[in-house]
Amino acid sequence: MSQSANAEVLRRAIEAFEVGDVGVFPELFTDDVIGWSPIQLTDGIDALVAEFTDFETALTDVTVQIDAVDGLGGNKALAEYRVAGQFTAPFVMDDAVLEPNGRTIVVGAAMVAEFEDGRIKAYRNYFDDMTFLEQLLMP
Repeated sequence: MSQSANAEVLRRAIEAFEVGDVGVFPELFTDDVIGWSPIQLTDGIDALVAEFTDFETALTDVTVQIDAVDGLGGNKALAEYRVAGQFTAPFVMDDAVLEPNGRTIVVGAAMVAEFEDGRIKAYRNYFDDMTFLEQLLMP
């Protein structure tokens, strides 16, 4: 696929991640997708869907601002973006449950993705997890 097509898949994947639209994941990710972020490890599409099904209910009124998406050549693309949402429902992380504080949570991030046959086969999502958690824990 072209670099612009890969960049568009990455853009759609970020938007789907952040609003919890797991229904489009099979279009965007391979069945054996492998992913990493500071608070998540993913091995396979079923694990990815399960992770984001839990996450999608913690933040409401989510907005995604994608600042840049660039093809890195070959089968890779990079995106820089920001997410904001209201923390209005419990956030479950492993065995911990963080109760909502009603605050607006804002996080900047960057994602690198590798593609196979027009879908994401591997991704790394970088963001400051401590800033994210601090915002969740504020009274």
